[in-house]
Amino acid sequence: MHQTLRKIAFTLTALAMASGSALAQERLRIAGNFAADHSSSIAMQKFKSEVDTASKGALIIEVFDNQQLGGAQENVTQTRAGTIDMMWVGMAFLSRTVPELEAVSLPFMFSSREVAYKVMDGPAVDLIEEKMASKGFTSLGFMELGLRQVTNSQRPVRGMADLKGLKIRMQPIETHLATFKALGANPLPMDIKEVYSALEQKVIDGQDNPFSLILASRFYEVQKHVSNTGHFFDFIAVAANKKKMEALTPDKQKIIRTAMGNAIAWQRSVAVKADTDALAELQKKGMIYTEMPASEREVMKKATAHVVDDVKKRLGASFVEQVLAEVKKAGG
Repeated sequence: MHQTLRKIAFTLTALAMASGSALAQERLRIAGNFAADHSSSIAMQKFKSEVDTASKGALIIEVFDNQQLGGAQENVTQTRAGTIDMMWVGMAFLSRTVPELEAVSLPFMFSSREVAYKVMDGPAVDLIEEKMASKGFTSLGFMELGLRQVTNSQRPVRGMADLKGLKIRMQPIETHLATFKALGANPLPMDIKEVYSALEQKVIDGQDNPFSLILASRFYEVQKHVSNTGHFFDFIAVAANKKKMEALTPDKQKIIRTAMGNAIAWQRSVAVKADTDALAELQKKGMIYTEMPASEREVMKKATAHVVDDVKKRLGASFVEQVLAEVKKAGG
């Protein structure tokens, strides 16, 4: 009889401990629209693993890549509302809510990725992150999306003249749209989830993305030409819902920030090779690659200079000048 009672007591204690452990766990959902094999999605899996280990299972990260919880703009809205906890998203989609991000999205702004990193990790971003916080986001850093390149189904792009009249899908950011208008193209804003079908149905002639994303999105199936226009160096913003982040204990917040910092550093370290390898693979898949000379890029830079002036008017000249000063200091 006593043995039976002891067994029952032991079982109840074990169940209580298990229940308490389960209640102590916190689950955080992070969503993105990038394919599972994109470096940013792999980085999020690394983030998930490190958080699990560092928190000893107290924090559970659930990763939803490849538009499982909606497109990029939907993820921004969901994170701000708190229906999901975190996101990784092309910076342009967040700029609709935080327009100050346009100050680091100017045409032909960065001379190299190293310069871009110095600026995005430096004081110029402090004000942007303050603005993100005022809109309900906690910034967790910026991964590399990379140099954006033009693809199209009509002709090789060797310079600005070849863009004239092409219907090019752009990210929904005013700076990007104004840039391609200045280059003579017909830019159309569109969420990434709609682009493949729009290309396939000839609704648009082309689009712009880094080589790695062109490959991951299988645009080589519906596009013939690709060029190294390199008109924008783009980032992936990683952000959390501010209230959710601040509700975590300081220890858990530290675990999140440290693990995300490591994930971002890893993603940046592999982005260069991923982009180079992607271009080679795109050519194997049948795309025709046209090298655009640096002299043509300078022509395009001059043609879009007024776009920078427009951004100064909208965001404030002193802020944009501060960002440009940081670019110059970084060697850009």
